[in-house]
Amino acid sequence: MAPAMAKGGLMAEGFLKLKKDAILKRWSDLILDTYPADAARFFKREKDQFANPVGAAVSQEISAIYDEILAGPDYQKLHAPLDRIIRIRAVQDFSPSQALSFIFLLKTAIRETMAGTEMDAAELNEFQAFESKIDRAALFGFEIYMGCREQIYRIKSDEIRNRTIKLLERSSLVGAVPEQDGLETGAADEMEARSKN
Repeated sequence: MAPAMAKGGLMAEGFLKLKKDAILKRWSDLILDTYPADAARFFKREKDQFANPVGAAVSQEISAIYDEILAGPDYQKLHAPLDRIIRIRAVQDFSPSQALSFIFLLKTAIRETMAGTEMDAAELNEFQAFESKIDRAALFGFEIYMGCREQIYRIKSDEIRNRTIKLLERSSLVGAVPEQDGLETGAADEMEARSKN
């Protein structure tokens, strides 16, 4: 529990810097808890980044995200750390809202760390301004998520097209495709000629 702050005590930025480690620990736990219980326990326990890329990405990137939200946020600087976590969540069984919920969980982590802390109106306003920065970071995250999903759809579409072409090649139907194109072109030429008459 955070120490009580009387009026004129730590302002929001000072508190957020002072309590960074506690906030990040809680934020990490909240993010990993969005996974099924067995997976969450593994992600929290396993420290090898190759055996546990999800846990490694979360623990490595949330500090950079936190610092940039506190300082800005600047989309260019936020892009890389957000992208690493979002890219993982975009290919998992999460809805878009679930995939991006990890950003909003920072608010929960801060509020829990602040529990019992007294603030004056100016400090409360600063914390609300910080929460607005988190909201902006989530909007950046949405753009990244949509880019990841478009890339996934493009890869799937290419795979389907390549499989179809291979099936046609195997069944010797590929040679028929240009002929159809020729027939369609011929039909189009015939229609154009008729329209001129």
